[in-house]
Amino acid sequence: MTPDIPPKNNHWSWRSQAFRGLIYQLLAIVAIAGVAWFLAHNTLVNMKARGIQSGFDFLMQAAGFDIGESLYPFDSEQPYFQAFLVGVTNTLRVAVLGIILATILGTVLGVGRFSRNALVRGLCLTYVEFFRNIPVLLQLLLWYVILTEVLPSADEAWVVGSFFLSKGGLNYPIPVWASGHLWALGGLIAGAGLIWPYRRWARQQFEASGKLRSVFWVPVVIVVCCSLAGWALGGAPTALNSPTKGDFSIENGGALTPEFLAVLLGLTLYTAAFIAEVVRGGIQSVPRGQGEAASALGLTRQQEMRLVMLPQALRVIIPPLTNQYLNLTKNSSLAVAIGYPDVVSIANTALNQTGRAVECISIVMLVYLTTSLGTSILMNWYNSRAAIKER
Repeated sequence: MTPDIPPKNNHWSWRSQAFRGLIYQLLAIVAIAGVAWFLAHNTLVNMKARGIQSGFDFLMQAAGFDIGESLYPFDSEQPYFQAFLVGVTNTLRVAVLGIILATILGTVLGVGRFSRNALVRGLCLTYVEFFRNIPVLLQLLLWYVILTEVLPSADEAWVVGSFFLSKGGLNYPIPVWASGHLWALGGLIAGAGLIWPYRRWARQQFEASGKLRSVFWVPVVIVVCCSLAGWALGGAPTALNSPTKGDFSIENGGALTPEFLAVLLGLTLYTAAFIAEVVRGGIQSVPRGQGEAASALGLTRQQEMRLVMLPQALRVIIPPLTNQYLNLTKNSSLAVAIGYPDVVSIANTALNQTGRAVECISIVMLVYLTTSLGTSILMNWYNSRAAIKER
């Protein structure tokens, strides 16, 4: 008796569900591309009919305006694309520093919500409810008014050591660049590279013997020691360019403008309130028995939070934390309201001078899309590393 032979599955047949799904997706992509092409073509035709210039050739023309704050020199003779680069660096400077500071402050506040001290819990709760219920734009304006109206003028600046705080911003000493600083940077990179094998060794030792090794302070010591070693090998330069009081302003040294400080303070304090709630929710998601088991093992309250609760809460904390990072980056566009020269401010100036509205807005959209996708990719990678692995 001949056995029944199952029919051969033809993956390229219309009867195949996978093949039909592929065709439908290709048709959807073609339709979307066609709609996008039609809109772009129609826009260009209408702009040309009305005598409106289009294209990105203006990026190579001289900008014709100065930028009050930049990480590197810029003058009006340089092209527009360099002006946009200045705006991008200013945006990233606020976003990166804001994310770091908001994460630290938000974590402290979120953990403080579980303190056994009623005063500490009340202060953390008050902070969260106060800052997250006031629009971020109003907070930016408030800090800008405080920094430009309440602080003293430059000739009466508040002085703490070599630091000056006035209406002109925060002035601070900066090192005079020398080859030794390059050696110190090399030592810093080398120290950062040594952290990974140490943490891996510490984890192996913990799994083998149960003895806990420091995974924070020892890496910090490694980085600091390597940086100091590089600095010493480079001649140990100590020269500083310190700020001094001039006739009308604080001269020399480095400076943070009131606009930058207002944006950084506003975004940090506002976002930290939301991060605190994310951390609180993540810790509350950990079963109470985990804390009781930690106490039964003799762990202190700090060890319980650091070694048991927070590591398990990370899988709940990281996804909404990513949203807060994205919100902080996008909220930095509000800096244009107080005159901080971020990418939106530069785009507005370029738009008014060239009339290339579509192009300037497209550049701004591309910048925020790129930064948001980069942040998401990095946080998704970290989320996969922090996820609890099943044995």
